[in-house]
Amino acid sequence: MNIGKASLATGVSAKMIRYYESVGLIRPSERTESNYRDFSERDLNDLRFIRRARSLGFSVEEISHLLSLWRDHNRPSREVKAMAEKHVADLDARIKEMQAMADALRDLSHCCAGDDRPDCPILSDLAGSPAAVSQGVPQ
Repeated sequence: MNIGKASLATGVSAKMIRYYESVGLIRPSERTESNYRDFSERDLNDLRFIRRARSLGFSVEEISHLLSLWRDHNRPSREVKAMAEKHVADLDARIKEMQAMADALRDLSHCCAGDDRPDCPILSDLAGSPAAVSQGVPQ
């Protein structure tokens, strides 16, 4: 199957397929006599696995490790579970950080009159100006 058909079958763009091949996440595909990539069913399964893992936010390095575990039918599941739990903890921490950012911006936006005057606590805060502190805006 050529790269275009592999892309359609897996939902992974041709550009990403080439990237995954270049970084060694997938093995180099077989080539036809005219030098076109020729993907096997195993390659398609790997690409679907990668697409799903990426949709869950795993890094390329983590996916490489997960792929090796997936291929090892004698692996204990505890390593996979530990990776998933660590990833969940990382996601929870990022969510908390993003929520704090949203809260800070919400507070700053609330303090800004949004009128024709040039003074703006949002810009003052971004500049690290004491004006934002004096207006009661958290930094």
